[in-house]
Amino acid sequence: MRTLRNLIWDLDGTIAETERDGHRVAFNLAFEEFGLPWHWDEAWYGRLLRIPGGRERLLADMPTHREAPPDARMREILARSLHARKNELYARLVEDGAIPLREGVAELMRECRDRGVRMAIATTTSRANVDALLRHHLGADWREWFAALVCGEDVQRKKPDPEAYEHALRLLDDGPLRCVAVEDSPLGVAAARAMDVPVLVTRSAYFAEATIEEAIAIGPGLHERAGWLPERGAAPAPSRRVTLDDIEDWLVRSEVVSQYA
Repeated sequence: MRTLRNLIWDLDGTIAETERDGHRVAFNLAFEEFGLPWHWDEAWYGRLLRIPGGRERLLADMPTHREAPPDARMREILARSLHARKNELYARLVEDGAIPLREGVAELMRECRDRGVRMAIATTTSRANVDALLRHHLGADWREWFAALVCGEDVQRKKPDPEAYEHALRLLDDGPLRCVAVEDSPLGVAAARAMDVPVLVTRSAYFAEATIEEAIAIGPGLHERAGWLPERGAAPAPSRRVTLDDIEDWLVRSEVVSQYA
């Protein structure tokens, strides 16, 4: 049977609701600063999330605005400028405490540290955004919490391409079946599964109803076991949250199912 040795975290939507409460808000602030009458509400931004990458979302959205530059070169320049300013504004939102960690995340991270389960991050968001969020919540030495860190600058292709996970596994120097990825979206799940990494799905605001396959377990959040499928046994008091024992159990059960499928 498998033994869990590494937990690989996605960031946006998984560690925190950064898309809804951070990036979307920062984009709108950037639009205001640039004098653009554009506004991405929650519903529209949710649709834009089908496009991986903030700069790419800007470019995809520009044809819907008459204020956008008419030629591709100028649109690219504007998209890069907006995206750079958005990242600065995002960092300010984090510093102001506007983007909390999702419930149960900090507790599971501390349990990993206490029990010697290595952690990694595999995200295609920028290193500056990762640093801003984790420095605020975990402290200046947050990097010491993780055995491997893969950010947008480290890859050429965004999820669902598996490059981020391929790179993370190389840095961890371990096999995929000794790992579990924590993701929130179909694109993230596809990226991990392309490298044979088992996936735990904590549904986020924008993917609460998304069809997701090939996960060892799916649930509404790490803060409690209620609502997770497959169901786990009764929690040993006093813990109600998802623990490493739960993840290990789902991992082992998924292997048994695959053997007899």
